[in-house]
Amino acid sequence: MIPRYQRILFYTLAGCIALMTLFLLRGCQQAHKRLAAVDNAAPIAAPTNTATEDTTLYLASDADATITPTNRQLALPQEPTTRARTLLDHLFAEYAIPTSSHPLQPGSAVDDVFLLPLPNATPDAAAPQLAVVNLRSTFVANHPSGIEVEELTIQSIIGTLHAAFPQLTQIRFLVDGQPHDTLAGHADLQRIYPAIDTTFKPAPLILTQEAPAK
Repeated sequence: MIPRYQRILFYTLAGCIALMTLFLLRGCQQAHKRLAAVDNAAPIAAPTNTATEDTTLYLASDADATITPTNRQLALPQEPTTRARTLLDHLFAEYAIPTSSHPLQPGSAVDDVFLLPLPNATPDAAAPQLAVVNLRSTFVANHPSGIEVEELTIQSIIGTLHAAFPQLTQIRFLVDGQPHDTLAGHADLQRIYPAIDTTFKPAPLILTQEAPAK
């Protein structure tokens, strides 16, 4: 015959096991409800597969001081200001690769690009606009110093924006949102530049024959 204290102990343990089982089941149900509520509350982002498009970057070369339009297949956003900044991000990514013909320090160079209507311009998408390129001070601080190398960077930016935004007629530069004298000691950042095609290739050298001596 089983002693009475053993029966009490057995039933007590069985009751504890049953209570723990119920507690665990209840906890699992509550956790499942919380997770389901979070999933329902969080919006599902729509897929943003942006197709690549034929884009022109005006790439500089230090070797021969040229600016050459170069086609690239890039995925760019449609919103104009974001599109302009992304375009310049791609431009400076080209200059950060080891084999670049115009090597610059890697890292973000442009903080923002603002596209503004010119005074007295009609509120039309095709109306003349001013682009304000807000450079980062870290980029300016690390840019190589020299008249030619600085001018190539400026003209590369101008040509790239001009090709992508035909309505641009003027471009000016800021550094961390403030006017700045020069890029790295030479290229003027105080002036307003015309938005033009900045393709530049040295004129071929024309050799002339010397007249025979008489």
